[in-house]
Formats: sequence, structure tokens, C-alpha cells
Amino acid sequence: MTMLDDLTTAAAWPAAYPQGYAVVDVETTGLARDDRIVSAAVYRLDAQGNVEDHWYSLVNPERDPGPVWIHGLTSDVLEGAPLFPEIAAEFAARLDGRVLVAHNAIFDWQMIAREYARAESTAPVRQRLCTIALSKQLSLPLPNHKLESLAAHFGVEQRQAHNALDDARVLAEAFRPSLHAAAEQGVRLPLLECRPLTEWAASPAAPAAYPSSSYRANSWRPSRKRPACPYPNPGRYTADEPLKQGMRVAFSGDTSIDRELLEDRTVEAGLHVATSVSRLTSLLVTNDPDAATSKTLKARSFGTPVVDEAAYTQLLRDVAPADG
Repeated sequence: MTMLDDLTTAAAWPAAYPQGYAVVDVETTGLARDDRIVSAAVYRLDAQGNVEDHWYSLVNPERDPGPVWIHGLTSDVLEGAPLFPEIAAEFAARLDGRVLVAHNAIFDWQMIAREYARAESTAPVRQRLCTIALSKQLSLPLPNHKLESLAAHFGVEQRQAHNALDDARVLAEAFRPSLHAAAEQGVRLPLLECRPLTEWAASPAAPAAYPSSSYRANSWRPSRKRPACPYPNPGRYTADEPLKQGMRVAFSGDTSIDRELLEDRTVEAGLHVATSVSRLTSLLVTNDPDAATSKTLKARSFGTPVVDEAAYTQLLRDVAPADG
């Protein structure tokens, strides 16, 4: 019997590990705080990562479905789907008493928490675990932080990327060997506290210079001809302060969220997407700051601030208006 086999017995399993997990994936209309969930899936796992059951539902977002070219869910498909308050109880039952597991978990958690707040309720989640963070702790030899790379590492077949049910299945199948590897190595799981929202207020309307939607009429592809940023560059980003409209943001390497969607959200927030790094760049977003890419090397030489994707998506929630 191998050490890993021995760990599958209840007596040998780390006592500090959670007793159950809810592997979650949600597809959404976008990345902003006012965006909505269009589909949700949950795989419930026991303490050792074995699948107990799964659940999936479409959700009518009561608005434009956003990047259909990513999630494939058109307005016609979603028209007869239940509203979030109609699935909230069933969704909560799947999450109750478990650690929420997701790939870039802060994004999924924030979308879920906001939906429950709109429904004047709270999700019964107290802790979350990000599989990106876990793969880093395990030092997995992944080329990037995409779900498909994690799946390939563990030999999991991905059948329909950006379908919530299939993404949740893939993540559940990849999480189990990750969990066992962590137990075998004595790794402390990267658990973070989830603080449910207790009230909800919609954001103010987007600045007039940026249309409320970055999608062309009669097309589900985003328009790549973006308007010039109307705001002056206020300079570099300062840690622990909000982003400010006009800042120049560059991206390097792979992101777990579709890059075009992330860039669209950046523009809609009043920021400038920079294609290269210079002394004028306000911020570089990368999940691999130690990579020897031209952008990361220039950022190092110029002293340009660097944040990862999870931190950046959180910063996008509250971009300060331009001066004047």
C-alpha cells in the first residue's frame, strides 16, 4: 500500500482538512459588479474529494447575456430559464456546510455573493479554496493558470470549455488528485474566509464616453476597435489604493478569464489597455511575475507595479473617477 492509498483511510486523512467541498463554476454576463450569472453548476465532494452528486441550472439574467461567444447562451436560450431567486434555495443547499472550490475562486464567490444580496439573502459559504492557489502551493509544472492546463496535467478530458457543468466536472476531477497530493505532502490548504454581502446597491451608470455594452449589434463578437481613452494618465497604481480612470494597464501571460473579456471590462471602467510596458504604464497584470517575458522584464526595470489576475478583478470593482 502506498502512502497515498493509506491517506484514503479516514484515520490517516489530515484532521484539519474540511469535511466536504462544493466545486463551483458560474458563467456570467461579464466581470463588473452589476453583471449577472447566466448558468451555475455544483459538484459536491466528500472530505477526500470523491463525487457525491452534481447540479446545474441556467439562470435568466434579465439583461443582455453578454459574451455569448464564450458561454454560448443566447437571449433565446435564457428567456425561459428561472430567475436567480428561483434557484437560490437549491443552490444554497448544494453549498451549505462546504468549502467552495473554484478556479480563480474570488471571481465566482463575488458573483454568487452579489446574486444572493440582490435576492435579499446570503449564501451559506464560510470558506473558499482557489485551485490556482493550490496548484501554486503544490508547485505543479503547469505552463499557465488556465483550467485546461490543470486538467491536462491530471489527464482530465475537457469536453466543452466555458460550459458551467463541464467546467465544474473537469475541476472536480482535477481537484481530487490535487487534494490527495496536498495531503500526502502535508500541505496546508489555501483556505480563505468568505464574507457574504448583507445588502445590495447597484453601481452608477458607466461614463458616457464608454458605451454600456462593448458588443456590436447583430454580433456576439466584441468590437476590437475601441475608442481612445478620454482621460489623462494619472500615473502609476499605488498599492492599497483604487485604480483611477485613465491609468494604463498592460497584461502579460495567460489569464483564467477570457483575455478579451478582461480587456473589455478594463476599457469600460475608463482604463487604457496598453499593448506594451513603458515608463508610462500604470500597472502590469500577470499571473507569473517571475516569467522572463519582455513585459515582466520591462516592468522590473521601470519599477512598474505588478498584480495578479485575482487582485486585478477585485480592483476593477471600484475604479475611482478621473480628476476634474
